[in-house]
Amino acid sequence: MSLESLRYSRGNLLVLNQLLLPHITEYEAVTGVRGGAEAIREMKVRGAPAIAIVGVLSLAVELTSDPPREVSELLTFVRESLDRLTSARPTAVNMKKAADELSEFLAREAELPGATPQGLTESVVRWAELLLKKDVQDNHEIGDLGARHILQGAASGGAGVTVLTHCNTGSLATAGYGTALGVVRSLHALGRLSHVFCTETRPYNQGSRLTAYELVHEDIPATLITDSMAAVTMRERRVTAVVVGADRVVANGDTANKVGTYQLAVSAKYHGIPFYVAAPSTSCDLSLPNGDSIVIEERPSHELTDVNGVRLAAPGIGVWNPAFDVTPHELITGGIITELGIFRPEELRDGLTRGE
Repeated sequence: MSLESLRYSRGNLLVLNQLLLPHITEYEAVTGVRGGAEAIREMKVRGAPAIAIVGVLSLAVELTSDPPREVSELLTFVRESLDRLTSARPTAVNMKKAADELSEFLAREAELPGATPQGLTESVVRWAELLLKKDVQDNHEIGDLGARHILQGAASGGAGVTVLTHCNTGSLATAGYGTALGVVRSLHALGRLSHVFCTETRPYNQGSRLTAYELVHEDIPATLITDSMAAVTMRERRVTAVVVGADRVVANGDTANKVGTYQLAVSAKYHGIPFYVAAPSTSCDLSLPNGDSIVIEERPSHELTDVNGVRLAAPGIGVWNPAFDVTPHELITGGIITELGIFRPEELRDGLTRGE
């Protein structure tokens, strides 16, 4: 059984505090928007799909426990809440896209004859619950599409394939199953995964703390490597494909993902290994023309200089700690895997438009 990044029932939301993993598994109650935004900002929950889902579910929980009495009050509360949630971590587009879609949906509902605060509240809650359900369905589709595509291009007969992945893109980063790690799960389910190598993903160690935890939990054959071992692993361990996730994919196919992704794409290109990005269509932002337009979040310096509160770096040293980097579209040689299909970067805009 996959690990759960969150547990939800009407009026109740529990979020797995991923800061405590892998040693402590503890779910914390999120009772409203303030708690949801804090969980996102502090990275108790992370991963672009999971951020959006926790955001809208925290809104649903607060509306369930304390519903507004007037339509105008509801509209104001939802607008201000979505602004707060979107600003918690701005690079991941999923929360912004969910906020825009929910705002448009609520505005249409509010204009219908006989709209009441009770009815509109129910509509918002049900909208959030459907987003949770759809994410799991989309992830399974991404996993299956990606697995089949890798096997078709592997030229390995019936032999297993070896995958290298970065950061955490599994059930802990989504509502369930995962994106890039969903591809790994699908390969494993087909009996065609020989091995997966996961990077540690410094400085926050999502790979060693979270991805490794998921792989061990599900008994998937895996090995942890340091970020600086990726190129030699590609050369020495016969890596079939590199599969990563994305926090934002823009119109030309440039992709923002956890810092370190760019160097993996460069190494994969040199070694002739297909490089895939696995992301739901909700992570695709066609409003931005290229990666230069993506706002990159910068994290506090102590995340790089300290580990578990222990200072490792020399006092006084300057720190640059971007949370993401941008991989140019020409390095995404395998394709962009979405629930709507697998597209070459130059096909992305047309492919997503056709699938809508």
